[in-house]
Amino acid sequence: MKLCLHNGTLLNGFSQMDNCALLINDGKIEDVFSEERFKQHKFSDEDILLDVHGAYIAPGMIDTHIHGFKGHGTDECTTEGILQMSADLAEYGVTAFNPTMYPSSEESMIKTIKAIVKAMGHEKGAHIMGIHLEGPFISPNKLGVQRPETVKAVDLALMERLWDASEGHIVNMTVAPEIKDMRRLALNCLQKGIVLQAGHTDAAYKNMVEGMQAGIFHATHMFNAMSQLHHRNPGAVGAVLTHAEMTCEIIADGVHVHKDLFKLLQKDKTPDQIVLITDALTPTEQFGDNLVANGEAVEFVDGCFHRKADGVIAGSALTMIRGVKNLVDFGFAPSDAIKCACANPARIMHYKNKGLLVPGYDSDVIVFDKNFDLQFVSVSGKQIINKIA
Repeated sequence: MKLCLHNGTLLNGFSQMDNCALLINDGKIEDVFSEERFKQHKFSDEDILLDVHGAYIAPGMIDTHIHGFKGHGTDECTTEGILQMSADLAEYGVTAFNPTMYPSSEESMIKTIKAIVKAMGHEKGAHIMGIHLEGPFISPNKLGVQRPETVKAVDLALMERLWDASEGHIVNMTVAPEIKDMRRLALNCLQKGIVLQAGHTDAAYKNMVEGMQAGIFHATHMFNAMSQLHHRNPGAVGAVLTHAEMTCEIIADGVHVHKDLFKLLQKDKTPDQIVLITDALTPTEQFGDNLVANGEAVEFVDGCFHRKADGVIAGSALTMIRGVKNLVDFGFAPSDAIKCACANPARIMHYKNKGLLVPGYDSDVIVFDKNFDLQFVSVSGKQIINKIA
């Protein structure tokens, strides 16, 4: 039995194609063709044909930086919590993600890493692609809400223990390029295939260039928790903006980054170099009192989470589909906004058969209308949502 979504606007991860159809078979994309060819195609009586009435058909979204969702996340240290996170994310159009860990004690980090690895392959929703370590080798001067006692000097032996616990499933890691012995760590991680990201960094411009020479070509939540642009020291922000080889994450909630800065970002980075993330905290889309993230009480105020103790921004409450909508509102073409949410993270993280709607790729597919309301979600052929009449 095959499934065909037709009469849609295809955002395939690299362009926009109007009046298109997408054919899914056995968990893979079998073909993409025009509505005219759809009318001529011979389907069997068992095949399912769904008219999306002009809605957008796009790849499933990939969130490479997310701590938790709807009350479950990496701060729970449980396999059950990660699996529930997977199921909940799929309901919001996310078909793949990297559970992201704040630094903590070595014992706690290893426990969480093992819980994530144990969950891989047992997902009922979004695919767990691997682990994102946001630290512990970061700057104590750019912590955000990370706890200072968890930050560590470069320790290759510790890195090996974390890697062994992950069974090779650490995909990306946020580091500060300026800290001592970072080059040794970077070369070690590159041999493992880990994508290194400059973030929580107080790097001078020259430190960023040295980091690039060691293979650090991606940046964590651009503009946030990094050294800012100065005319005599361009810092981390200046380095990312001026070097074409650098790609970057961005939190598009309109709070972490002013919406007009997205105009600057589009002038200095191509649509292929920007990755939409949520950086969402565990209580995202969880309502009520007594919300907790990374062991601290938080409250939702003015579009994001703030730490109750001092009012400091603790993290995002963004969803990926809302982020895509915001990018369009900030001036991105719909095809580019989807590229930032799908194709770019897949390419930068070296994920095979993800992020594009082309034959042979996994049928991680979403359909959303002009209001960015999800109508259909498929993860490798398994229907999670189907509101199409």
